[in-house]
Formats: sequence, C-alpha cells, structure tokens
Amino acid sequence: MPSVMTQPVADGLTHSAIFLVVTLKPDAQGDEAVRTLCNNLAGILRAVGFRKPDRRLSCVMGFGSDAWDRLFGGARPAGLHPFREIKGVHHAVSTPGDILFHIRATHMDLCFEVAAEIMSRIGDFVAAEDEVHGFKYFDERDLLGFVDGTENPVDQAALDATIIGSEDPAFAGGSYVIVQKYLHDMKAWNAVPVEQQENIIGRKKLSDVEIDDAAKASYAHNVLTSIEENGEELEILRDNMPFGNAGKGEFGTYFIGYARSPSRIERMLENMFIGNPPGNYDRLLDFSRAVTGSLFFVPSATFLENVPAHKGDAGA
Repeated sequence: MPSVMTQPVADGLTHSAIFLVVTLKPDAQGDEAVRTLCNNLAGILRAVGFRKPDRRLSCVMGFGSDAWDRLFGGARPAGLHPFREIKGVHHAVSTPGDILFHIRATHMDLCFEVAAEIMSRIGDFVAAEDEVHGFKYFDERDLLGFVDGTENPVDQAALDATIIGSEDPAFAGGSYVIVQKYLHDMKAWNAVPVEQQENIIGRKKLSDVEIDDAAKASYAHNVLTSIEENGEELEILRDNMPFGNAGKGEFGTYFIGYARSPSRIERMLENMFIGNPPGNYDRLLDFSRAVTGSLFFVPSATFLENVPAHKGDAGA
C-alpha cells in the first residue's frame, strides 16, 4: 500500500477553533472552486501559519455523502452516508452539511484568518449552514463545569482510533467525523446538586477523577459512550469545544468526534439517545439539546493535493 499523508485529525487539542459547515449551491463553477481549494488548502495554512509557527495552526476538510458524489464521483469511502437522525427519549437531528472545515490554533486570530481566506475563494458558491467559534474554558472544562476529553487516546493510539487502514485500502489515510452542536439549559443544570451532576457524567466535578465502575449509574454519560467489541474498547477522538453568546443567553458544547469507522460514534449516540437498554438514556440530554448533526469523510492530505480542478479528470 503506497504511503499517504493524513490530514491533521489527531494533532491534539488547542485553545481556539472554528467549526464551519457549508452547503454547495447548484453551480458547476462552484464545484471547480471547491476542488481548486482542495489543492490550495495546505498552501493557505503555510502562508497564514508562517507568521506564528508556534500557534499550531491546522485545518481538517471533510465532505458529506452527497457532496462527495457531486465533487469527485467514482469510488466512495465504505462508511460514508448522510448522518442518521436518532429518535429516542431525545432527538439527534440530521442537518445539512456538504463540507466541514475544522480549523484549530492556540489563538483565534489565525483560525479566523484561515476561515476568511477559505470563504474568499468559495463563498459565492456555498451557503454557510453553521459557524461556531470554540474556546477552551477554565481548566479544560466545558460550560457544564466538567473536564472534557480526559479519556482521549494519544499518540499512536489516536492514529489507530481515527485513521483508516487496510479495511478500506482505496481510502487509507482518511477518517470519518461526526459533528453536533449542543445547547445547554444552564439554569436547569445549575439547579441540580453536584453529586447528581457527577452521577450523570460519571466523574467527580472538582477532581475529574472517574467514579468507580461499581458505583456508576447505568445512565452515566461515560458508561453509555463506552463501546466494546470482542472485549476491546473501540475508541474515538473527541475535540469538543465550549461556545456561547452571553447576550443571547446561549451556552453550548460543539461535539466533534473522529473515528476510522462512523459506526463507532453512531453506536455511542444510539446508547445516549435511545438508551442501553432502550429507555436507559443519557440523562445529560435532559439539559443538552442537539440542534445540528452531520457526518463527513475526511480524505487523506495526499488525496486533497491531487484533486483536479475538473471532475472529469479525477482519478477518484
């Protein structure tokens, strides 16, 4: 199998991020602009990041199922499909999304510069469905007050969890990503005693120490999102970020999960929204409402750099 360069899926958490989801307008000229951007994205990042190389600027570009067929045609990644809504005790909605840009850096100015540069090239041909500016909160916590991302795999384990290998050789080096925007009812959450909040999350709030398995509630968030197969845990990489608008009273968490198969994340979401067993759902959803949901395939960096401007010339 020839070696490929991956996109920076597992580059690690930063203190700032922009999550930009767009949909394509029905314009063939726009398709050409997007394919050209695929070629140029690495150059944009080099140009913007060169001024502050220590700020860890990166961008991941992913494509929805319909957009993949429209832009590239031909072969399809084995696990690519539209996000499947889940109707359980609570509702995981499916919302439009053709292209995702996950832009990360230690400072927001670099993220914003890259987002602006991207939109200057394709803005006439796409509609922005959602743009969220995420930030790291005190002590790496979310706005609910708990540390987020404690159990993320690191180093080689992160690559093993997120990067496609021999199971889909035509798309080796790629990954899948699911995003959901959650809005929190902070007034209701803050009225819950801390001990019960800890039962809902499965961790101590102040120390971030995980509650002993024997003492955890069956509906705890970290119980329902722990997936095993043949006795082995199926890991994903989360890069969630808090976001908010104090003037509008909007407080939320942007969930973004990368995995080498979308089924890993989908099983977690089914456990959360439907319950395991059904009805034993994630009580965090009583306070956090999903308002978006989209699935994307993240091709390798090698694939992006070799996308031709005209679809008819594509080898994909």
